[in-house]
Amino acid sequence: MKTLISIILAGMAILAISACTKTDNYDGPNASFQGNLVASTGGNLLTSGGSTQIWMQQIGWTVPQTIPSKFDGTFEDTKLFKGGYKVVPTGGAFWPVYDTITVNINNGTKHDFVVTPYIVIKNFTSTLTGTTLTLKFDIDAPVPAGMPTIKDIQPYVNTTRLVGTGASIRDFSDVNAVTINKDFIDMTPAEKSMTLTVPNLLPGRTFFVRVGVRLSDSFNSSNFSEIVQVNIPK
Repeated sequence: MKTLISIILAGMAILAISACTKTDNYDGPNASFQGNLVASTGGNLLTSGGSTQIWMQQIGWTVPQTIPSKFDGTFEDTKLFKGGYKVVPTGGAFWPVYDTITVNINNGTKHDFVVTPYIVIKNFTSTLTGTTLTLKFDIDAPVPAGMPTIKDIQPYVNTTRLVGTGASIRDFSDVNAVTINKDFIDMTPAEKSMTLTVPNLLPGRTFFVRVGVRLSDSFNSSNFSEIVQVNIPK
């Protein structure tokens, strides 16, 4: 009897091991999704690290995922499962997009999203005098009525092209921010023409610079200028 029981237990163990080592026949994540965040005012919506994302949820699954936007307003994920997804851009300094669209994602799927930015930065120039950098620009609002309050405007300065929120040198960036706390429609024309100064840049160094306008939406998001390279003479 003991021998019979041992044989039965051994057989059950073999079956259990076989069940655990069952071959996975599912395809891996070999689909891709890429595109642009296009500003309704023209060109791509310039963003910063982690500030804007493409929210997406595969149909039939409950857990969503996101694709972060790159600084130039493009996005890409090459490790997705094929299938239909509900997608929508979120998190950036643009009028909210509430309705998702369905995209069937396969190999090399592309789609552009058009969004309306809160603020557009125009006529952006940089002038270097010694080790002091002067940044001048104008701000405009495509849809001024009902937009979030402008909290502050600041330069972003870094030693790499990755420059923006969370990627800047505080002593050149945050300390030179200008507090606004006004609605755009309450600002005078003179207040919409900005000048920021970044003094005491290090001689012999190269910096990458842009400006950002931060708003009081639920994301504390910012609209950004393009990035310029500044070489400080020795």
